[in-house]
Amino acid sequence: MALEQRTFQMNTVHEIEAPQSPKKQELQPNRRSKRLISKGEKFLFVLFSAILVIFSTMILHTQAQINDTNKEVQLLNSEVVETQKQNTELSNLVSEKSTYEVIWNKAKELGLNLNEKNVKVVPGR
Repeated sequence: MALEQRTFQMNTVHEIEAPQSPKKQELQPNRRSKRLISKGEKFLFVLFSAILVIFSTMILHTQAQINDTNKEVQLLNSEVVETQKQNTELSNLVSEKSTYEVIWNKAKELGLNLNEKNVKVVPGR
């Protein structure tokens, strides 16, 4: 009985084999095709990087010039405001010192007397 159990019956169904096309010989890749990045791509990458660096530097330089110019404008504006304050103060001082009483007192200090005989009236002024 042991021998009978060891014999196997192989029931296999044979499939019809489809005709296969002849295998093409695979070309062995040469050195150039093994490279992941070609020389042209490397050149374009370096060129793009250089242009990017140049434009970035130009933008930063322009921004620095704009900041310097803005600083100068602010300084000039503060100087203009200061000059306007001084002009206002001086015009107030002129209007205070040009009153009739102040001029008359200064004239008396210098020894001038009012002599109505020497006063001439100029028309139109």
